[in-house]
Amino acid sequence: MFPQNRPPAPLQPPPGSSASVVAAAAAAAAAASGTPQSLKLTYPETLDRIKEEFQFLQTQYHSLKLECEKLATEKTEIQRHYVMYYEMSYGLNIEMHKQLQAQHLSQHAQGLPVGPHPSGLPHPGLALGGGSGLLALSGALGAQLAAKDERAHLEAAAAAAAAAEHHRALGLRNPLAVQGAYPPGAFGLPPPGVNGDLPGAAGYGAGLHLVSPQMNGAAAAAAAAAAGYGRSPVVGYESPHPHMRVPGLPASLQSAASGKPAYSFHVSADGQMQPVPFPPDALLGPGIPRHARQIHTLNHGEVVCAVTISTSTRHVYTGGKGCVKVWDISQPGSKSPMAQLDCLNRDNYIRSCKLLSDGRTLIVGGEASTLSIWDLATPTPRIKAELTSSAPACYALAISPDNKVCFSCCSDGNIVVWDLHNQTLVRQFQGHTDGASCIDISNDGTKLWTGGLDNTVRCWDLREGRQLQQHDFTSQIFSLGYCPTGEWLAVGMESSNVEVLHVSKPDKYQLHLHESCVLSLKFAYCGKWFVSTGKDNLLNAWRTPYGSSIFQSKESSSVLSCDISPDDQFIVTGSGDKKATVYEVIY
Repeated sequence: MFPQNRPPAPLQPPPGSSASVVAAAAAAAAAASGTPQSLKLTYPETLDRIKEEFQFLQTQYHSLKLECEKLATEKTEIQRHYVMYYEMSYGLNIEMHKQLQAQHLSQHAQGLPVGPHPSGLPHPGLALGGGSGLLALSGALGAQLAAKDERAHLEAAAAAAAAAEHHRALGLRNPLAVQGAYPPGAFGLPPPGVNGDLPGAAGYGAGLHLVSPQMNGAAAAAAAAAAGYGRSPVVGYESPHPHMRVPGLPASLQSAASGKPAYSFHVSADGQMQPVPFPPDALLGPGIPRHARQIHTLNHGEVVCAVTISTSTRHVYTGGKGCVKVWDISQPGSKSPMAQLDCLNRDNYIRSCKLLSDGRTLIVGGEASTLSIWDLATPTPRIKAELTSSAPACYALAISPDNKVCFSCCSDGNIVVWDLHNQTLVRQFQGHTDGASCIDISNDGTKLWTGGLDNTVRCWDLREGRQLQQHDFTSQIFSLGYCPTGEWLAVGMESSNVEVLHVSKPDKYQLHLHESCVLSLKFAYCGKWFVSTGKDNLLNAWRTPYGSSIFQSKESSSVLSCDISPDDQFIVTGSGDKKATVYEVIY
């Protein structure tokens, strides 16, 4: 807006532009001839001049944009070198720390006086492996604490552990209905009174932080014992994740002698837990992303519990309450969906939607006993068939590599196998004693992996129709993914952990960056990285299998679902603030 009664100033051509050169030449000619300057331009000439100015400004803009991108690339490289430097120094510090511990224990064995541990770290006896529990803690401490006051600390630790166990026993059976993570009923929970009255959402949200599996048993005792010794945690120097402190893990495991917070641990077959020194190429090399940038926001209008992206990467499907919406993301700035597929009942949430690889068929499941099969090849998408089981809800779906079979994770714990050609139920895998919450299938189509609210992950042989493996955890399983190129299975926990298991060896990695439930998880098709999302609003990208953090994105609400495009170029997430987000992966 211009001030009243004042005409706008005439547009001056920028110095150095072709138009300004022409104007200057005309002025010079007028001055030389001694006649007053009168430069009258016709409309076409004016338009040509404006066009020239615009082209000049456009060239300047592109030049500046290239310069900006170059600077951003240089900044990223500097950050990458910074991270690599500290990862390498971290590995050296761990080795030094081990030697100090060995020397310390040697002194103790020889009856020499044992002084404070270097760097103010808790005594090595408190550095328990995951899952070693209160028994291991009391054994380790019992050998070292003889004095009366030290026994008192141990009793306090045991009391704290018992209290944590009791608190957990009183906690919710189905934490998937946490307010802000999933809407009430989104996991087909039993009504209040069936498995005991459900406390209010606020009380439960607090409970999530108080009773994570790390805080029962070993960790609660270790925390209490460390408090009893009056040792403060080590302050770490700035790192790519300066906020992180693993809840319930002894500080001796969280930090090396340098004080750098650790978030990735290798757990050996005997339960020994050690921070992972990442290799130099952890964040480098072909197929490893640098970061991801948000390119689309799809305003679905309801909490988005399910998302999937087509093989062509043109269409995104978002599942909310009672419908799936179809978005064309090839059109920049598209504000509304191109189609809406009404399925289930209007008030029931879609929990999973899967595309067959040809992109012509979509299968939808959720808080209903019926799966909908949609024909997308017709001018208007239509329901081609419906499959009905005895279970009240479907929590997750998987499709066989040959597109002939669909697997449905049911709220009663069964895995139902459907023949898609004949639309018939052909088999049920029974084993989970509570709802089966997540599922993935091996690339060769011979093995099925399922996770459940019964704290177990199970592997099924699809040819013989029997269970092959069972992995027991201290936390409910909310998500899992099988690596397309290796023998690794990533598992997302209610406890906030991500665990990466080798499918034929007993060792595993435990990753701590999420601060609450891990709600979804997906491997890139190249197998070199995977993403997990959580109630803490985070999207985390990890390196397979050891879990160095590649990048993080913080959204504005719980991130309930995710998918990666088959070319590994796009990530799509669905969130509690009623939208989906499309990211472009930058390499």
